[in-house]
Amino acid sequence: LPPPGGPGDPAGQALPVESRPFASYGSALHINLPQAPRAGQLLTLLIDYEAGEGPGVCWLSPEQTAGKQKPYMYTQGQAVLNRSFFPCFDTPSVKFTYSATVKVPEGFTAVMSATSWEKQKDNTFVFKMSQPIPSYLIALVVGDIVSADVGPRSRVWAEPCLIEAAKKEYDGVIEEFLVVGEKLFGPYVWGRYDILFMPPSFPFGGMENPCLTFVTPCLLAGDRSLVDVIIHEISHSWFGNLVTNATWGEFWLNEGFTMYAQRRISTEVYGLPYTCLEAATGRALLRQHMDATGEDHPLNKLRVVIEPGGQRVSEGFSFFLGVNPDDTYNETPYEKGYCFVSYLAHLVGNQSKFDAFLQAYVNRFKFQSITADDTLGFFLEYFPELKEKGVDSIPGFEFDRWLNTPGWPPYLPDLSPGQQLMRPADELAELWAADGLNMEAIEAVDITGWRTYQLVYFLDRVLQKSPLPEGNVKRLSKMYPKISTSQNAELRLRWCQIVLKNNLEAEYSKVKDFLHSQGKQKYTLPLYRAMWGGSEATRALAMETFSATAPQLHVNVQNYVKKILGLGGAE
Repeated sequence: LPPPGGPGDPAGQALPVESRPFASYGSALHINLPQAPRAGQLLTLLIDYEAGEGPGVCWLSPEQTAGKQKPYMYTQGQAVLNRSFFPCFDTPSVKFTYSATVKVPEGFTAVMSATSWEKQKDNTFVFKMSQPIPSYLIALVVGDIVSADVGPRSRVWAEPCLIEAAKKEYDGVIEEFLVVGEKLFGPYVWGRYDILFMPPSFPFGGMENPCLTFVTPCLLAGDRSLVDVIIHEISHSWFGNLVTNATWGEFWLNEGFTMYAQRRISTEVYGLPYTCLEAATGRALLRQHMDATGEDHPLNKLRVVIEPGGQRVSEGFSFFLGVNPDDTYNETPYEKGYCFVSYLAHLVGNQSKFDAFLQAYVNRFKFQSITADDTLGFFLEYFPELKEKGVDSIPGFEFDRWLNTPGWPPYLPDLSPGQQLMRPADELAELWAADGLNMEAIEAVDITGWRTYQLVYFLDRVLQKSPLPEGNVKRLSKMYPKISTSQNAELRLRWCQIVLKNNLEAEYSKVKDFLHSQGKQKYTLPLYRAMWGGSEATRALAMETFSATAPQLHVNVQNYVKKILGLGGAE
C-alpha cells in the first residue's frame, strides 16, 4: 500500500514548504498546514528529499577502510548531525519509532540501529525499530561487512579482514556484561546487542546506537585488554538510550550516569581495585582537561548553557541559536558527572539501596527525555529522609553548585582500593624520573602481569614527570618493549605523548604511524596539541602528518586539528 498522502493517495494534498535559516549546521523546514491541527490529531507527512552531502553522512573511499577494496558509508547522528541524513526533530527531547527500506548495490550489506533486520530480494534490507528513540540514535552503515555470533543475543559485524579478530576478542564476553547490567539496572529492552567494528577513520571509541553499537577497531588489541569500552556502551542501553537527556546542555545525565553504571558493572566483573584504577585514569583526564581550559571555564559545569547570550531555550532545542553542541564535547559531563552520581550514592550510604534507586529511576523515566531537575527531584522523592535532611543544600555541596558552578568536583569518590595497583606504578615512575637510574631497583619490579589500566596509570605518571633526565626514556623504551611497541591504542597514545614531551626524535615515527593507523578523536587531538606545543621539529611533524592523513579523518576531527595547527577550521 502506498503511504497515505503519497503519490497513490487521492486524499493527499501538496503543501507549501520553505527552508529557513536555522544554524550554521542545518536549516529549518517550515511546512504550512491547510488548517491548524487539533491536539492529539495524527498527521501523515510525506517528504520527498535527497541527502548525502552533510556532515552526518560519511562516505569513505576504499583506502579509508580496513580492507582497502570497496567504499563504505556510515552515519553519525550525535549530537545534531542526523538532520543532514533525513528531515527530523533533531533534538534529544523528542522520541519516535522508525522503519526504513534500504537498497544497496550487489556485494554490499546494510545494517541499522533497529530491533529487526530482514534481507529481501534485489539486495534490499528492511529495518524496524519498535522502541521510541531520539533522532541521534538512528544509524546506518553500508559496506562490505560480514557477521559472526559471539553470544545468544549478540554478533560482531566487521569487514571480512577483521571478522576473525573481532570474534576472538568478543566471544562470550558481551553476554556476561549484559547479564550483570540487567541484574543491576533492570531488563535489557532492545532485543539484540550487536557490535559493529568501524573503519579506522571512525572518530569515536564507541557510539551507543541501540541494538548495534559502533566501535573503533582500536578495541581489537588482541588480548581483550580494552573490552571495558564495550561495558561503557552497554551501560548506555539504560542511561542515554532508555532515559535520555532532554537537552545537550545536560549531557551529564547521559554520560555521568553511564560512567557510574560502567564502573558498577566493572566492579562486579573485575573487582574494586581494578575499577578504581580505571576511574583514577578518568580523573587524571579530567584534571588534564581542567588544567588546559582553566577550572572556571564555563564548559566545566554540568549544566552547560549552549546558547550564546545565556538564555535557556526550552523543549530541548538548546542549540537553537547556533552554538554546535559537538563543540562543547569534553571530559566534564563524563567524569564530573560520575563524581556527582557517586556523591548521590555517598548521600545514600548503602550500595544496594542506591542500586535499587537506579533501577527505579530507569523504570520511572524509561523511553522519556528528562532534565536534571527531573532526576534530582526523583532522587529526593525516592529518599524522603534525605529530602527532609535538606541534602540538596549542604554548604559547599549544593545540587545547584554541582550543576551551575564550573570547576573541580566538590566531592571525589574514594579510589583508595586501587592503591594496591597504583602504588607499585607510582614507585616505578619515581625510579624512572630519577637523575641517576637505579637499575637494580627497576629490574626488581616485574610488570609482566600488569593489565592495561595499571600500565596506563604508570605511563600517565611518567608523562607528568616528563621531560625526564637525558637518556632515561630511551632506556625505558628498550627495557619495556611490551609498552613501547604495543598495539594497544591506550598504551600507544601515552607512549607517543611521552616520546613528544621528551623530544625522543628516534621514535617520532611511532607518532606518525599511530596517527596514520586510526582517526579516533580522543587519540588524535592530544597528539596534535602535544606536537604543536613542542619544538620546531614536532611542529613540522604535525604539519607533515596532517597533510598526509587529513583525507582519512572525519570532517569534525579535521576541523579540530586545523584549529590546533592554526589553519582555520572549527571556531
